[in-house]
Amino acid sequence: MTSPVAPAEAGLEMYELIRELYPICRSITGDGVRETLRWVSKHIPLVVHEVPTGTPVFDWTVPREWNIRNAYVMGPKGDRIIDFKQSNLHVLNYSVPVKQKVSLAELKEHLFSVPEHPDWIPYRTSYYKENWGFCVTQRQLEALEDGLYGVCIDSTLENGHLTYGEYYLSGETANEVLITCHVCHPSLANDNLSGIAVVTFLAKQLSVSNPRHSYRFLFIPGTIGSITWLARNDANIHRIKHGLTVACVGDEGKFTYKRSRKRDSEIDRVVSHVLQHSGKEYEILDFTPYGYDERQFCSPGFNLPVGCFMRTPHGRYPEYHTSADNLAFVHPASLEESLATAKAIIEVLEGNRIYMNQNPKCEPQLGKRGLYRSTGGPDAAQDELAILWVLNLSDGDHSLLNIAERSGLAFQVVQRAAHALAEQHLLLERAP
Repeated sequence: MTSPVAPAEAGLEMYELIRELYPICRSITGDGVRETLRWVSKHIPLVVHEVPTGTPVFDWTVPREWNIRNAYVMGPKGDRIIDFKQSNLHVLNYSVPVKQKVSLAELKEHLFSVPEHPDWIPYRTSYYKENWGFCVTQRQLEALEDGLYGVCIDSTLENGHLTYGEYYLSGETANEVLITCHVCHPSLANDNLSGIAVVTFLAKQLSVSNPRHSYRFLFIPGTIGSITWLARNDANIHRIKHGLTVACVGDEGKFTYKRSRKRDSEIDRVVSHVLQHSGKEYEILDFTPYGYDERQFCSPGFNLPVGCFMRTPHGRYPEYHTSADNLAFVHPASLEESLATAKAIIEVLEGNRIYMNQNPKCEPQLGKRGLYRSTGGPDAAQDELAILWVLNLSDGDHSLLNIAERSGLAFQVVQRAAHALAEQHLLLERAP
């Protein structure tokens, strides 16, 4: 495992990881997921789990494993007009094997395009209903001539395993922060690979710290992966106190956060606070039971405090689920900013404490303790105001986050005040 890198270098290294993963044909099962996890394992010590086909997971069953070697369509003149080796998006993901001659009319029943973007290849799947097909540009579709076409999809759909990766970082307490990303999309740089890269490097940088919380990082296929993990870990779900699903974090759009089903859990408030004080444009969305794996973690039987951290959300950019979501669509600077923001969220979770004022009857004299006009912050008046807020609300019921929210001050300012007061024995941390 390589050592963590400086923040200024992280954006380029995350982009390089995306570049390495981009050609791999991934799906909800198969060797593409395994190869992806091998790349991630070069950065963090993943434990790879294999769950057999047919395993019941709540109302679902682990599906058969899909792998593909090659696929193409041969035109009437003997030329290869659609080629999986030119883009793995060309094949309907999870296509059953096929090798036959078909008419143009029959072929068109198995072709998918994006008419409004004639040069883009769409990403389409057929996970739970057996089918075969090809995804093409609208220009390719319109150029097809009458005649017989040779169709070949050299794939397998047979009993095997569902594969996912897990990295657990033990902290001072057994309370867990769950961080997840999906690993089931083929060559899509923002929706899939950006999340993998940011989560990998977040785990990598946290691995050299001594966190208060424990952290569990999951690299899972979408929907069936989270369902499978939850089914296999039902007995320990109570340990998860905060969580984030990370996706679409490499584009240049503003940050977007989708709240958990709880709406006002600590993670919801922390992310909102960090974005509010970032000085940049952002958007907070309410929970909906549609999206990424947060909807499984937030299902009523679990109701975990798991939100979704994004830049431009899925479906809100035209490149979504098309070949235009490529290496040119993600940017090292955006990845670096996403990682820095995720780390800021973690820092607030780690630093949030509840204190008891040890001098609660009137204000203590700050001057004789060196806390008046000498707090050392960039804005002495702001630091003094933070000290007064912390003293007033440290009654055993208000956390530092509560105080930051109520005062309108940034968490770091409130935390700095608390540390200064604790050093003067004016605050005592409340036991958990």
